[in-house]
Amino acid sequence: DAPSGTEKRPPTASDQSENEADRKITQQIRQAVTKDDSLSTSAQNVTIVTREGKVTLRGTVKSDSEKQKIAEKAKQASGVKSVDNLITVKQ
Repeated sequence: DAPSGTEKRPPTASDQSENEADRKITQQIRQAVTKDDSLSTSAQNVTIVTREGKVTLRGTVKSDSEKQKIAEKAKQASGVKSVDNLITVKQ
């Protein structure tokens, strides 16, 4: 049977909105993250998904400070309504 759409699962990259505003938000955050040389390669490769101004961050980083830096960059992008930081820190 078809999924009801009621199950709450975090968005994945394939859920990225085709909405131009959402794509611009994702692009802004991606550029800010990749320009930051203090971030590890894994941090620079986190998944960023934007739907209706809500940004979801996923992936694994090396430290809490990386996790926080990426979330701050996401919050600073214009048009962002909220940030759901699902990034995990590799132990």
